[in-house]
Amino acid sequence: MRIRASQIAAALGGTIARRPRHGDLVDPVITSVGFDSRELLPGSLFVALTAQRDGHDYISAAASAGAVACLQSRQDVGDDRLVSILVPEVAQGLMDLAASVRRDVSSRVIGLTGSAGKTSTKDLILAALGGSRRVWGNERSFNNEQGLPVTILNAPDDVEVMVLEMGMRGFGQITRLCDIAVPDVGVITNVGHAHTELVGGIEGVAQAKGELVAALPAHGTAVLNADDERVLAMAGRGPATVLTYGSSASADVRITSLVLDAAARPSCTIETPWGRFRFDLRIPGAHMAHNAAAAIAVAGVCGADLEAAIAALSQAKISGMRMEIGVTASGSRLIDDSYNANPTSMAAALRALAAMESKRRIAVVGVMAELDDPETQHRAIAELAKSLGIELWPVGTDQYGVVPVSDPVGDVLALGPGDAVLFKGSRVAGLDQLVRVVEAPGVDQN
Repeated sequence: MRIRASQIAAALGGTIARRPRHGDLVDPVITSVGFDSRELLPGSLFVALTAQRDGHDYISAAASAGAVACLQSRQDVGDDRLVSILVPEVAQGLMDLAASVRRDVSSRVIGLTGSAGKTSTKDLILAALGGSRRVWGNERSFNNEQGLPVTILNAPDDVEVMVLEMGMRGFGQITRLCDIAVPDVGVITNVGHAHTELVGGIEGVAQAKGELVAALPAHGTAVLNADDERVLAMAGRGPATVLTYGSSASADVRITSLVLDAAARPSCTIETPWGRFRFDLRIPGAHMAHNAAAAIAVAGVCGADLEAAIAALSQAKISGMRMEIGVTASGSRLIDDSYNANPTSMAAALRALAAMESKRRIAVVGVMAELDDPETQHRAIAELAKSLGIELWPVGTDQYGVVPVSDPVGDVLALGPGDAVLFKGSRVAGLDQLVRVVEAPGVDQN
C-alpha cells in the first residue's frame, strides 16, 4: 500500500488537524498501518483506537517508532513529528479506509468463518494457493473489525488472493466484515457450540455464520462443509454458486481412504471436479484432512495449480498453539492445542489424541467459555474422553464433573516417554502458560 495522508483524509471526510515541522512530511506517503505502537514500521499510519487503552496516549511512542501519520479523533493531542488525520470516530474510520482501498484493488478475496478450525483452514488455504499465487492473509487471529481492515491495508500491491478469516461474536458482525472485504468466495468450516451465549444457541450461530454466504455476489462461490447439515442449509442464503467438501458421498470435493499414522497425521485421497489427488499432512487429526479439503476446494475455485497446492499442503504448518506437537521436559509427547476451545474443537482434539499410539493419553483441559449451556457441554466432553480411554485432568474448573488437578505441572512432568498429553481450553483458561512451563525447549516434532 502506498497512499498519501491527504488521500486518506479525503476518503474519510476527515481533516488534517496537525502538520509536522518538517516540510518534507507535510503530506507523507503511508506504506503500512498499525494500531500497536510497539509493532509499527517506518512510514506507517498509527490508528489511535480506544479499547482497553486510549490509543491517543501512544501517539508520541508511534512517532518514535517511525509513524508518519496518525488517525485520531481527539484534537488536543498530537506530535509534531507526524501528520494528524482527524475523524469523528477512529474505529469507523479504519473500517471505512479499508473498504475504500478494497474497492480499488483487483485481488480476489476469500472470506472464511466457522465455529472451529478457522485459523487452521486459513493457514492451509494460504499454503495451497501459495504454490502458484501471490497470497496474503490475517496475521495471528486478526479477524475482527480492527484486525481485518489492517490486514487489507497492509496487503502488498501485487497480491493476487487475500484470505480473510472472519470472527463472529454476535449477529451482524460478519455482515460488517463482508461490507469491508467484499469477498468473492466464502468458506464455512462448521457450525458448533461456540459463542452460543452471545446468539441464543447453536441455531443462532448458524444464522450469524451464514451472513457470509448471504454477502457473496452472484458470480461468487460458497464453499460449504458437506458433513455439517447446518452449513449445507446455508446454500440457499445467497445467489452464489455452491461447492461442497467433506467425507459425504455427495461432496463435490470428497475425502476418501482416510488413514492416520501413529502420530494421528492424516493421509487420504481427494476426489475433485479437477481430478483425483493423494495427500499427506504433517498436522495431527482427521479434522485437519477436512480443513485441507476446504483448501483444495478454494484452490480449485481460484484456478490455482492443484499439483502445486497438494505439494504445499504436504509441507504446511499452521499457526501456533493449534495441534502443535512437542515434547515435555520429562519426555512425553505434548500436543499444544491451547489457543482456544469450544465443544466442537475439543471433541476433534480428543479424537486426534485417541488415535495416537501411546501408553497413556491425558487431556489437560480448561474451561470452555461463552456457552449457552455450559454444564451440559462440559459433561458431554467428559463422557467423550472416557469413551475414548482418555484421562481428563481439568485445571481451574469443576464444570467437567471431574475433580480439578491441584498440581498440573508436577502431574504432567511425572509422565514420561510413551505417554501423550493434550492441552486445550478457552483463552481465559491460560493453558498456554502451563505449556510453556512443562515443554522441553527447542523441540518441534511437526
